[in-house]
Amino acid sequence: MRQPIHFVPIATTVIALIFAVVVYLRYRERRSGPHLLWWAAGILMYGIGTFTEASVTLFGWSESLFRSWYISGALLGGAPLAQGTVYLLLSRRAANRLTGVLVPFILVASICVLLTPINYELVEQHRLSGQVMVWSWVRLFSPFINTYALIFLVGGAALSAARFSRKKATYHRFVGNVLIAVGALLPGIGGMATRLGHVELLYAGEFVGIILIWLGYRFNIRGRERVRPHVGATLAQEAASG
Repeated sequence: MRQPIHFVPIATTVIALIFAVVVYLRYRERRSGPHLLWWAAGILMYGIGTFTEASVTLFGWSESLFRSWYISGALLGGAPLAQGTVYLLLSRRAANRLTGVLVPFILVASICVLLTPINYELVEQHRLSGQVMVWSWVRLFSPFINTYALIFLVGGAALSAARFSRKKATYHRFVGNVLIAVGALLPGIGGMATRLGHVELLYAGEFVGIILIWLGYRFNIRGRERVRPHVGATLAQEAASG
């Protein structure tokens, strides 16, 4: 049975798609490197994932929607955002090497998601869950990817928040990075809840998460001071420098 929470992904999708355009336009304006493209792609994939959730709510479960949801959400929901931060945290050579590992890993995981049989007895008409995959081991890919995102996206934002908190002039960036760290963490917590069958927590986490990330972005670009990004820079930190 559909509940009000099942319609939340519709709003999340709209927010994410608009946010993706905002970040992409920033890249077009600055032409400052691959990190903005990775972030725009990450936010876009975030929106695609919630779009599939919204579609299931409105039109019902289908195998194609489920597989699209799992790939765009569980496998790609945070990885591109994290990879954008990698290009700021590390040297270009190191970031390229990590990309060379991450992309094939996600491709293999996606192929497994596309090939796994589906247990239709576990399918719910307006609800998504990875439990319907017969090859249950396929679900083990997502924790590795989520850990990668946790380290670089959430960890990078937390590090930047700590450093920006030391000066009054950059305190707004401290607030912004705290918001981004929390916002990036919530969908991951919701994703873990889906493994226990509580997909509603994922929907709520995605909605609140994208709002907090965008608020963090806005907090960081409020300041007119031009502070050179340091090694702990994250999406919002880089945005604040321009």
